[in-house]
Amino acid sequence: MLRLAHVPTPGPVQRIVTRVAEPVKPFVRWSVGHGLPRAVIGRAARGGDLQGRLIAAAARQGRTERLIPLFDELLAAPTPLVPGRFSHMAGRHEAVREVLSSNDFSTGIPTSAGSLARLATWANREVFNPVQPPSLLVTEPPDHTRYRKLVTRVFSARAVERLRERTEQIATELLDTLDPSSPVDLVDRYCSQLPVIVISEILGVPPQTRQRVLELGNEAGASLDLGLGWSQFRQIESALEEFEEWLGGHLAELRRNPGDNLLSQLVHAQEEGVGLTERELRATAGLVLAAGFETTVNLLGNGIVLLTEHRDQLGSLLDGTADWGNAVEEVLRFDPPVLLTGRISLRETQIAGRPIGAGRPVTTVLAAANRDPAVFADPHRFDITRENARDHISFSAGRHYCLGAQLARMEGEIGLRAFFERFPDVRLQPGASRRRTRILRGWERLPATLT
Repeated sequence: MLRLAHVPTPGPVQRIVTRVAEPVKPFVRWSVGHGLPRAVIGRAARGGDLQGRLIAAAARQGRTERLIPLFDELLAAPTPLVPGRFSHMAGRHEAVREVLSSNDFSTGIPTSAGSLARLATWANREVFNPVQPPSLLVTEPPDHTRYRKLVTRVFSARAVERLRERTEQIATELLDTLDPSSPVDLVDRYCSQLPVIVISEILGVPPQTRQRVLELGNEAGASLDLGLGWSQFRQIESALEEFEEWLGGHLAELRRNPGDNLLSQLVHAQEEGVGLTERELRATAGLVLAAGFETTVNLLGNGIVLLTEHRDQLGSLLDGTADWGNAVEEVLRFDPPVLLTGRISLRETQIAGRPIGAGRPVTTVLAAANRDPAVFADPHRFDITRENARDHISFSAGRHYCLGAQLARMEGEIGLRAFFERFPDVRLQPGASRRRTRILRGWERLPATLT
């Protein structure tokens, strides 16, 4: 006779502890991940620490050019790895690329030991989060290799080129909806819509839900930041929960009615036993969806601002004497969509000939590397004819090189060219505002008159 194992029923004390603990967990997550770092960042910035000042300055939502004095200070430091309050910092182009490409470094943050790490583990929840495993952003081989292999074919150069004609059609349709006689917010009506429609079609997202997915993706982007306030943290957690719920329903619908899109292919691979677990599937699908438009929204907005401010260079593009593809590379270099990223040394190693011990976090400042005078002549000048503009590190490097880089480049080129060919006399109006995010750099509102 089969005997079932006895599962003890939680006692009254355990039930009380659970009821008391669950409401406390969000505050613990915020305190460990944001409240404590927020206090330390502020204290470090006031004490003159370069890393603290950079994070604090990025939080003020100003234009990236306002961070130039801090970039210059980092680049002028006597060592390629500059000690900071929270980690080493790398700003030189050579050092940043070496850290990002080295197998001696991994993504993520130290969480394996210490009371704060144990507390964070206790309070953690299993819901989609771009900075928690099994997200592609914070996993390493062999898992990272397996996840990436399943989605890489959709973002290859050949696959992206097949999307060019459809992207041009979407841009034209969006521009047709703009009334030249009325003011318009270009982020709301164009810069965000073009990439979200493209990635939604790739992933099989129905048209009626795209706007909400865009809003949730924008909220998820802020989860990359460190030192969020309590109210913003709770807003982001709520958005991530809603995104997770929507994503689960969308994947269930694709199981019932598969289509010719990436997520249907991933679901089919899962059912064939060669794909991802349910949690891995949701994490990969969520990241690809959100990242599929976040970078390009910033690229288009930043590009429109820079080209309207440099009318002579815009004229060279419109008369055919300059190349739109190279202009996109210069926009990416000059005002990158991502400010910085981080790594942790797995073992004792060297960067740019300087030793670094095991378990040491390193912040790589992509925007500073893009202005390294050792690589870029007159680096603080915006120049769409710059011959080596493509040497920027805005898409990272190594195994975590941006999966959608080719797609973002294509959308940026088509999106900017189509917009300015239709509205060459666009004028930006007062009221523009930057996004609230620190790591993701772009515009939240861009009021403009088109003629």
